[in-house]
Amino acid sequence: MFLAMNRFTVPLENAAEFEALWLGRDSRLQELPGFVEFHMLRGPEAEDGTRLYASHTVWESETDFHVWTRSEQFRAAHARAGEGRKLHAGAPRFEGFTSIQCKTRAG
Repeated sequence: MFLAMNRFTVPLENAAEFEALWLGRDSRLQELPGFVEFHMLRGPEAEDGTRLYASHTVWESETDFHVWTRSEQFRAAHARAGEGRKLHAGAPRFEGFTSIQCKTRAG
């Protein structure tokens, strides 16, 4: 398994709009081989008036993730990324992880 995560620091006054943008987005992830699941995570509110968010995508392999980043579906999902006003501070921080162990409720 490969986990791809982007972390966003969002000023609190932009949080509702940031969430609405993600909730209304057509990612087309399910069209790609190797896609397992996606989560948009709302993190803690910080003392500086921001909130942490993370997009968290699970893939069967790192190769599957890289195929997604070069796909038509990726381009379509990100086509409008620069059109609206920027809702987060700085650049998203990408983190990629290869799973070395997985435990589930069943096992």
